[in-house]
Amino acid sequence: MLAKILSTLLPVFLIAGCGTLYGRFRTPDIRGLNTLNMELFVPMLVFAVLADRQAPLEEYASLALAAAAIVLGSGLLLWPLASVLGLNRRTFLPPMMFNNTGNMGIPLLVLAFGEAALPAAVVVFIVEMLLHFSVGLYMLDPRTPWWRLLRMPIVLASLAGLAVNLSGIQLPGWLLEALDMLGGVSIPLMLFALGVRMLDVDFSDWRMGVLGAVACPASGLVLAWPLIVWLDLAGLQAATLWVFAALPPAVLNYLVAEQYRQEPHTVASLVLIGNLGSLVVMPIVLAVLFAQGAG
Repeated sequence: MLAKILSTLLPVFLIAGCGTLYGRFRTPDIRGLNTLNMELFVPMLVFAVLADRQAPLEEYASLALAAAAIVLGSGLLLWPLASVLGLNRRTFLPPMMFNNTGNMGIPLLVLAFGEAALPAAVVVFIVEMLLHFSVGLYMLDPRTPWWRLLRMPIVLASLAGLAVNLSGIQLPGWLLEALDMLGGVSIPLMLFALGVRMLDVDFSDWRMGVLGAVACPASGLVLAWPLIVWLDLAGLQAATLWVFAALPPAVLNYLVAEQYRQEPHTVASLVLIGNLGSLVVMPIVLAVLFAQGAG
């Protein structure tokens, strides 16, 4: 089991470590790389997975519902904690709700459970992204127009992929191969970008960061078990939800906080210390899943 956990986690942290090492000696335009990834490579991955007729999307409706419940439920669960501790809810709650499904979740699920996990990983990623750019932005600024969602390449790719899949259109093999190749770039690039971002760890708010590193996966895992039972999730979908629930805050939280001037340094501590905390959390979650024969 130890060998399986290491074979799953070591590639993730090795690629992220390459990003950290490269960023230490160079100054890569990581924002430009992230923009390219989020506007081209990730939408190609999303479209290719959703448009592939071999992925029966109707089977993932319960998983999508469970993922949405974990995102929104984490905010409701931790709202009283933020109030008791006197924390700024607009600063603390979004990183607790919107987790690192892109940079860490998709690569981790594929490495742990193989290519068969990719459709489930993409489904929870889409749910998280849609809620982040609707509910998440509304939390920071209630005046944010909801139609901004339609300008996101990932949303457009999701709608187009769903339309192709549900309409029964069979795309030619050469086109799907090209889309798969472009989409395949996104996964290692996500990890590399995460590694570069780790250089920005701000320990000035380390207490808040440590609190978030515990509260984020804890709230997700507390919600995952009743959802799995209630929605009767099993096998690969149940394993996907457990991993999704335990993921640390998304790096995107920092970029959004910076854009909205919502205490970005504090959010950076929540995000980056939370991702460091995943070095402890994810091996435990994977050990439990592998012991149960998940996937």
